[in-house]
Amino acid sequence: MIDDWNVVITVHEGCFREALQFLEEFGEVSRTDYFNVLAMKTGEPYALLEQFQGLITVAPESLTFFARVIPVSHSFYFKSVQEFENNAKEVVASMVPRLAGKKFFVRIHRRGFKGRLVSTEEERFLDDFLLHLLEENGSPGYINFKEPDAIVVVETIGQYAGFALFTREELARFSLLKLR
Repeated sequence: MIDDWNVVITVHEGCFREALQFLEEFGEVSRTDYFNVLAMKTGEPYALLEQFQGLITVAPESLTFFARVIPVSHSFYFKSVQEFENNAKEVVASMVPRLAGKKFFVRIHRRGFKGRLVSTEEERFLDDFLLHLLEENGSPGYINFKEPDAIVVVETIGQYAGFALFTREELARFSLLKLR
């Protein structure tokens, strides 16, 4: 698997080979140890999402093999839950300016580290951490699952984690995000 991936792709069942072949044109793609999950390294991960959305707009049936495509802006390797939490706090702290006064929540898609990294606990941990930082900065945020202004996304593949923040507008615009 690519260690420094910046896009996680989940594929609909039965479409793995088709998706893998299609993606090879856009960057380095590799299989993972997880069913229907690919990791990708591309020069411009957000531009890739834009390009895919353009294809879908022109021909809606063109990318039906993808379940989700998630570009990430920050990533790291971790060996323990403590290391994950320490690094995750550093990454999400950089997102505080974009979350100031906003409604948001953290969503984790965990693959691997089963029994050690519990998605719901880590989501709550990072939600609370962000709320505390926002309060400290004088621009409180709010957890809202129904109508968020943003979603902080964490994708893990084994012991690698990738992070992204998507706004309400991006969530509405890019059909391949499917974060809710």
